This record gives sequence, C-alpha cells and structure tokens, in this order.
Amino acid sequence: MSDYFQGNFPLQSVSEITNTLRSPEAEAKEVSGNLALSIAEAASDRKAGEIVVLRVADVSYLADYFVMMTGYSRVQVRAIATAVEDKLETDWQRLPLRTEGKAEGSWVLLDYGEVIVHIMMPTEREFYNLEAFWVHAERISLPNVDDGEGKPT
Repeated sequence: MSDYFQGNFPLQSVSEITNTLRSPEAEAKEVSGNLALSIAEAASDRKAGEIVVLRVADVSYLADYFVMMTGYSRVQVRAIATAVEDKLETDWQRLPLRTEGKAEGSWVLLDYGEVIVHIMMPTEREFYNLEAFWVHAERISLPNVDDGEGKPT
C-alpha cells in the first residue's frame, strides 16, 4: 500500500494563483508608452500641429517611441520644447538625456532614452519626412490631442 493519499480533488478546492507580476520588458514598454503620450499631451497644450507618435521598438534599437510634431514659428517650437521638458520633469521626474537645436528653433530634438521627441518647423518636417522613413513603425492613436490647432489660418 502507498504512503501517500491519492484522490480526486474537485477543481474548486484547488486554489488558483494568478501571476500579477509583469515582466520587466512589458513594464518598460508601458512606461515608455505613457511617457510618449504625456509628451504628446504637453505638445498639444502648446498648440503643436500634426502630432504623431510612432512605436519604433520593433524596427529600431534607437528608442521605443518617436514623437513628432510641428511648430509654426521658432518661438512656438521652443515653447513646445519647454512645455515638454517642464511636464516630464514635474510628472515623471525626468530630464532629457540630450537636447539639440533649441537655440536655432527650427528643429528641436529631445532625447529621453526610450522616447525621442522631434519638434520641427513645417519646412524641416516636409524636407526630412521622418514619417516616411519610419513607415514600418506602428502609429499610436492619440485620444485627447487636438491636432493642428496651432496652425496659422
């Protein structure tokens, strides 16, 4: 005879354990996605036009997301950049790793590591056409962004 009990227990008596822990990769993806959406929101508050969020993690090792937008004057481009920096510092305690082009104001690049922000004047945006270059990236829809309000009439 056996030393242990073998029986058919009903499934209801077995406790079900669900894994609520997420993998570090999934958590990082969620954080970088929320960071990109915060950037788009800050840009929208400063009336940036044509805001595009691209998930480039699957097609590039540079970043997880690119956020691209248009400012219609050099002053507006700088104001958008400042608004993004202020919002991310306040809400996320994050400063850009690198900032380029703020003095010129025609194309400002803010590098937050997993998210890279491009704020461009219309001529630069049309000439470089980054959306076409990253055509294989997933385009993220922006639910609470007023697109193109800053465009001159």
